[in-house]
Amino acid sequence: MSGPLEAAAGSRPLMPMRTVLVLSSAIHTDLALPASPDVTARFGFMSADGLDPAQPGVEYILAGWGGRSFYIETPTWSDLRPGPVFNALTIDRSVMHMGLAGAIDPDHPAVMAISLDEASFDRLVRSVLASFTVSDDGLRQVVPGAQYGAYDLFYEAEGSFNALAGCNVWTARMLRQAGLKTGWWTPLPALLTASLKLHNPAGRSGYSPVAR
Repeated sequence: MSGPLEAAAGSRPLMPMRTVLVLSSAIHTDLALPASPDVTARFGFMSADGLDPAQPGVEYILAGWGGRSFYIETPTWSDLRPGPVFNALTIDRSVMHMGLAGAIDPDHPAVMAISLDEASFDRLVRSVLASFTVSDDGLRQVVPGAQYGAYDLFYEAEGSFNALAGCNVWTARMLRQAGLKTGWWTPLPALLTASLKLHNPAGRSGYSPVAR
């Protein structure tokens, strides 16, 4: 005969969850999606451009959105120049920055881990994919010659970039598509991560910050 705890546990099967990472720098955030076979298949178009997400050692697919001039021409602070800064403060075309990464420490101060149920995770991935500009023949358009190294690429993206609607606002919008709540305006990484912790208490059904 089953006890009440066993019955309760049996009536509420555990849902499979996916862990997504929000990676923060001083001014920018990226999303790190787990490189499981189903996710690498959805981003398999990058293989034709020389960036295979299914190659050995890849644990995360990194996705970020930003202003074309500033994002491409400023890989580090030492590369900062007036032209890209001016474009970032006005209006610029946007790009998607895609990268591959191995293991990432979820306990690092610049990393926020978020657990999503399958439906929420699927909405997030679909929203990221919808951020790419797609040509008339259905192809996503890589930016020729634009990359920081051997494990990243830039693609043409939807929308225009400016200081009021920048990279961190995009990250917040992607997470809202997954069902999370964020602040109404999150121009800086610290504002985004603080709002995620404030509005999404651990344990809420479907998604929650991963407990540390």
